[in-house]
Amino acid sequence: MTTIFDLSTPAKRFRLVAIWEAVTWAALLIAMFFKWVLGFEEAVRIPGMVHGIAGFLVFVGVAIITAFALKWDLKTTFLALVSSVPPFGTIVFERWAVRTGRLGELSAPGSRDESLAAA
Repeated sequence: MTTIFDLSTPAKRFRLVAIWEAVTWAALLIAMFFKWVLGFEEAVRIPGMVHGIAGFLVFVGVAIITAFALKWDLKTTFLALVSSVPPFGTIVFERWAVRTGRLGELSAPGSRDESLAAA
């Protein structure tokens, strides 16, 4: 049985951090609603800090480490880093990376043959 908290490989660590980055994005978006719609000025202080440090910065670091460990090309590495900018982009990238064979043991054998254009 696999678990999301299995951090034994670079691909599994990347998956966990990609999901965490998306969760912190969701928390920040909810906080922004409270700030801008309901007028709670301090609503974004903690979710913003958590997303910025524990979400964005950790994701970028883990993406770079994973790129070296799994020998990603520059395009794949660039797409991974850019995926941290739009909300939930890390989830989209992680799914694509699994489907195209770029996440090691998380990907199906032989799926690496797909091109970047298939994304």
